[in-house]
Amino acid sequence: MNQMNTIKRLVFIMFILSLSCFAAACGESPTAENAVEAEDFALDTIINQVVYGENAQAAADAVSAEIKELDDLWSVESAAGDTVKLNSHAGEGYVKLDPKTIALLQEAQKISAYSDGAAFDITVAPIVNAWGVCGDDPRVPPKEEITSLLPLVNYEDVMIDAAANQAALRQKGQLIDLGGIAKGYIGDLAIERYKEYGITSAFINLGGNVVVLGSKPDGTSWKVGIQNPRGETSDIIGYVEVSDQAVVTSGDYQRYFTEGGKRYSHIIDPRTGYPIDNGLMSVTVITASSADADGLAKAIVLGLDEGMALIEKADGAKAIFITTEKEIYVTSGLTDTFHFEDTSNEYTYIQNGR
Repeated sequence: MNQMNTIKRLVFIMFILSLSCFAAACGESPTAENAVEAEDFALDTIINQVVYGENAQAAADAVSAEIKELDDLWSVESAAGDTVKLNSHAGEGYVKLDPKTIALLQEAQKISAYSDGAAFDITVAPIVNAWGVCGDDPRVPPKEEITSLLPLVNYEDVMIDAAANQAALRQKGQLIDLGGIAKGYIGDLAIERYKEYGITSAFINLGGNVVVLGSKPDGTSWKVGIQNPRGETSDIIGYVEVSDQAVVTSGDYQRYFTEGGKRYSHIIDPRTGYPIDNGLMSVTVITASSADADGLAKAIVLGLDEGMALIEKADGAKAIFITTEKEIYVTSGLTDTFHFEDTSNEYTYIQNGR
């Protein structure tokens, strides 16, 4: 992630915190409990926690430690990590992995199956690398290069032997990148750790992946802002009220580059090998599982109609779709908890979805 993207992400994170933790930061909570706030840098992003309760400090420390451990385990830059281990043995049979890696791979397979790999596929990594949009030297690869890499993209080629804690990639040259789901999965682990410490009210923001435990101490819902995809990082088009849920956004504005006057997003369509160009700017998913929300937010790849259909059939998931025409569509079940507040006066809210 380049420096500008890091700064922009940090500004937006702090803005979300100003909405979601207003009671904690401004003393509105009627309880005597004080919030413990923690900030870390891991998973290539800023991570913020706000935890309430007698064991809040211990809980926040435990979560911070586990995040750093899993960052080392799953980073594509960690030579001793499981991602590098699996990728380096592609086409060579099974390798032993950490049980948490096996669980994450199984979660990734489950989410890929929702759309038969059309929306989310961790084996798209070779094509993502070819574009380089997440690095310092993005480029538009030749068509022939994309064509040669497409056969390597197949989530079903990730073979998992959970009983033996091992996995394999079927073809030589295949690569996985767990960045599209790791933050979501870690969000769920954080909630588990909070509960183990007796925490009933907490908030964690993993670089825009927001997960909340319970309600705020005063009993009201947390408020999470939805960013205007074409505005400043502090601009929102509304907010959602949530308790015991995750809110995850995937947008074409998060990482991109421009070449020849054309904008190229970091979000690659696994079916074509090209960045999305389907009339959507962002998709925000709200659901009880942070990992599910992270994976399902990739419904942005499918476009408006197919994407909304995918969310509607996913158990307990709801979503907000923002189109390049600056229209906002929401799936069923969000009309009472999504509040449209467009400070730019450029967007149209289609209340009943599509």
